[in-house]
Amino acid sequence: MADDTVTLASLSLTHVHYDPNDPVSYFCAWLALVPQGLCVMYVTLIWSTREIEILLMFAGQMACEALNFLLKRILKEERPKRMHGKGYGMPSSHAQFVAFFSISLTFFLLFRHVPKKASPSHTPLSLVARIGLSGLALLNAGLVAWSRTYLSYHTPKQVWVGIVAGSVSAISWFLITTVVRQTGLLNWFLEQYPTRLFRIRDLVVEEDLCQSGWEKWEAKRISEQKATSGKKSR
Repeated sequence: MADDTVTLASLSLTHVHYDPNDPVSYFCAWLALVPQGLCVMYVTLIWSTREIEILLMFAGQMACEALNFLLKRILKEERPKRMHGKGYGMPSSHAQFVAFFSISLTFFLLFRHVPKKASPSHTPLSLVARIGLSGLALLNAGLVAWSRTYLSYHTPKQVWVGIVAGSVSAISWFLITTVVRQTGLLNWFLEQYPTRLFRIRDLVVEEDLCQSGWEKWEAKRISEQKATSGKKSR
């Protein structure tokens, strides 16, 4: 019976307030989970591919989050009245997060990703496809940012400041990582024992994530087919 008197708490990481009678509000509640979904994507890709470019982007994303944490505690601006008591609202962390991600992805796809010439077993993403993916990422960021005002978690000003902060962070981080690449510091880092121990590589700038594995699979499949055909011809 003693357990019945315990006051329970809510895990605010995924706790989203919305109007159950409004389908748009329900959609916006799902959009609020996009940053968490992107974090899962980051960790999954880093672990499965060991790509330094993805690791660098995630590091920049976390630095952007740290900046948001500091800005909120410096500015100390309240959220709209409906959400008072839910922490500071300036700037919007959701808007800042998706702005950083979408712009970083756009810069990578359009300026850093230089795919190799197509091989018989692989056709890299065309420039048109990369522009299309960038557009989808930016559209998603716009929807997430808009949803924060629709759900009354932030004022338009708080959202716009979040977008600006995320955009400036993305541009700054892209320039920093460009310098790191051009000065050879990244190559030096990739040659160190801990980096090689975890098999960190730098291939995604010139090929798609699935390319090397696919070509290995195709070579194995063709080799097995030839071996089988050779046995049948005897």
